[in-house]
Amino acid sequence: MTISNLKQTSPDSKLPRVNWAKIEEADNFAKTVKLYRQGKIDHDNFRRFRLQHGAYGTRMTDDYAMVRIKIPAGEIYPTQLEKIAQLSETFSIGSAHISTRQNIQLHWVVLEDVSEIMRGLTEVGLTSREACGNTVRNVMCSPLAGVCSTEEFDVTPYAIATAKFLLRNPLNQNLPRKFKFNFTCCEKHGMARIVDVGLIPQIRELDGKKQRGFKIFLGGGLGNKSFVGHQLEDFTPEDDVLYTSIAVLRIFDRMGDRKNMARNRMRYLVDEMGWEKFQNLVLKERAIVRATQSVIVKLDVDDTPTEIKRPITISDTDGKPTPEGYSRWIKTSTFKQKQDGYNSVFINLEAGDITANHLHALAKICREFSAEGFARNGFSQDIVFRWIQESDLPRLYSRLIEVGLANPGSLTMASPIGCSGTTSCNLALTNSHRLAKEIQRKFLELKLDEDDDLRDSTIKISGCPNSCGQHEIATIGFYGGGGRVGKDMYPLYQMSLGGRSDGDAMLGVNCMRVPAKRIIPVILKIIESFKKNKKSEDTLSSWINRIVRGNENSEIKSVNDLKQILSPHIVPPTKEEDADFYLDYGSDKNYHTITGKGECAA
Repeated sequence: MTISNLKQTSPDSKLPRVNWAKIEEADNFAKTVKLYRQGKIDHDNFRRFRLQHGAYGTRMTDDYAMVRIKIPAGEIYPTQLEKIAQLSETFSIGSAHISTRQNIQLHWVVLEDVSEIMRGLTEVGLTSREACGNTVRNVMCSPLAGVCSTEEFDVTPYAIATAKFLLRNPLNQNLPRKFKFNFTCCEKHGMARIVDVGLIPQIRELDGKKQRGFKIFLGGGLGNKSFVGHQLEDFTPEDDVLYTSIAVLRIFDRMGDRKNMARNRMRYLVDEMGWEKFQNLVLKERAIVRATQSVIVKLDVDDTPTEIKRPITISDTDGKPTPEGYSRWIKTSTFKQKQDGYNSVFINLEAGDITANHLHALAKICREFSAEGFARNGFSQDIVFRWIQESDLPRLYSRLIEVGLANPGSLTMASPIGCSGTTSCNLALTNSHRLAKEIQRKFLELKLDEDDDLRDSTIKISGCPNSCGQHEIATIGFYGGGGRVGKDMYPLYQMSLGGRSDGDAMLGVNCMRVPAKRIIPVILKIIESFKKNKKSEDTLSSWINRIVRGNENSEIKSVNDLKQILSPHIVPPTKEEDADFYLDYGSDKNYHTITGKGECAA
């Protein structure tokens, strides 16, 4: 692919390294919508077509769509941020949403306008192709790949190459269900064990020479039933990465359960077959792929180093005092890179939401401060500016204050994840999106982001059991449901404890059902109990981990002990006593659990 057809909108813009777009897909989508409106294409066939092109259904209506824009490896350029801002203002609701899989979503788009968004995306080399549906979804890469001090090597070129190979590939057009790849820099900064294929870089010495390769994990995933992935082998050489990926996709395509849509993710196949049998099948299939594929079938890995050139900036904050809150922001939102004198800055968004004005502002700030000239979407609904000169951090903080994006706490428990919930999703039972924002605002008000004991803990919220908010790998996780007092319903969440996604990955243990309007008091009570019972070296995460494993020896020895302490906080009042209790966050209407048809599979 080339990027010769892309236009630079500013002389200091850096062009994207890959053009992912095809203008004819926008034209084809517009024609197909017309045929669908005329009744010449039935609903189910149109739905499959729409999803394959990245247009997801919107809650309770066929006239609007959510357009999911793929951001392979999370790399997002200033020109692309500006274009998405413009498209949001013109065709969406004036804001965008960053997902936990590094995509950018535009909600409530009139169906006839989807092709206009697709056409606009082609101008900056972006696509929505295969962002939804039964395909390989956006290929993720840790936002710290290339700057992490514990990584073996930068996996970004491999993530980009994998995305290029699979996009529009016939291998990838009609899988039994969606399929996900994650590349991560190290054990700590990624989620390699909770996706279909997760990859962590490794280097080994063979005959005195260093050889690149990967730890590859297969069969992980979150949902109604979740699994932690299994490591395929001790070391997979880089030359075998593509063969392994093709082998796994072929096995899933051939053996996945296409009849039972609720159980046709690859993790179910691995579970039902048993890991050893599946592992042997993959290794045999890989040998066949290696022997039969053409020599031109290979990953096009471009590991040319990104040009690092510190921007020349003129700032009117020079010589002025650094604004209040700088030390708190530095502590909770920045990461020291392995490159001396440089930092990565995590921009704290509320549940992944960002206005068009903020997108325009971030594009300008990225040009002014990032020495690599582009940003990364993170794993936690955030945007990451990398290669920021340490001496530029005070000025960057001042600029973020000016545009209203200087909230601290990005790298702490005070920045919860929340899926879109009932704001747009057909399957959602609760407004998880708004709950995440309420928690964030309260925690920042209490300055809990500055508490080192809470720093490595996470809160993740899903609006239903399907785990879009990744609740099962959270220190404290929640998924939505409904409760009832007599005839009156109220929103509540199932709370889980002790989940994590690092090298010691484990799924959270279900604890208790908590009414939506009691979530914040319950979390604060957990923190209070932790402070009362912790050992000097404990963090909240390590303390909860001991409790769920049954290894704690304080007055709270088990999950049941913790439930007893929390139980008084979850007793529902009558509607006469507290009418607000029966309303979900962001709603003034009676709560209900009416849902539409999900589109995770079509």
